[in-house]
Amino acid sequence: MSLMTSHNNEWDIDNLPNRLTIFRVLLIPIIVTSILLILSDFKTFEPYHYHLGYLAAWTFVAASITDFFDGYIARKRGIVTVFGSFLDPIADKFLVVSSLILLQALGRIPALLVIILVLREIYITALRLLAMEKGFKVPVDNSGKWKTALQMVSIPMLFAFDHPFGIPFPALGTAFIYIAALLSLYSACFYSFNTMKKLKSARNEAKAQRIKEKSKGEQAEAFPAPGETK
Repeated sequence: MSLMTSHNNEWDIDNLPNRLTIFRVLLIPIIVTSILLILSDFKTFEPYHYHLGYLAAWTFVAASITDFFDGYIARKRGIVTVFGSFLDPIADKFLVVSSLILLQALGRIPALLVIILVLREIYITALRLLAMEKGFKVPVDNSGKWKTALQMVSIPMLFAFDHPFGIPFPALGTAFIYIAALLSLYSACFYSFNTMKKLKSARNEAKAQRIKEKSKGEQAEAFPAPGETK
């Protein structure tokens, strides 16, 4: 998500988008603590497993909402900062990855699924860093956007313990997270193809530029300017 620039101070954190991002980071320990209490052997918390699951679910929903609004407000007000651009994607990764690991610990999703989703995030991040180093940006694919949306919907559903209003949240969450995994593999292929394509184009342009400069140098030597001697 594109984030947060301020024209006065690029490291300024005292604006609404950055405060929302910081708030999202502070919500992550609530999710982690809730699920760890469910997983613990403390008998005191056994009667509250249901409530702790929903606390984790609704906290994740709140964090996801801040993820949408910090970017929206930043774009609308034109207040992008280096701090926000740095922290926002890190907050997103920590939120999703920690939740996936906790869901695997609860037995809601298999470890292989978590590995696929986490490795995809690491791989895409590496590709983006490579693209940034080479001076270009890989366009965002719709499959990646759908993957993120399905993750944000499925994770709180999987934290839920029952079927409120007759809606099978855990079953729906399981279906959505598997679709998200398939989309993550597809989008990884998309990013790989486009990154390699742009890298090849950049190499060809650099090669053409070197040939052009070499040709100019040879012409200058062959046809010196008036008054110059070979």
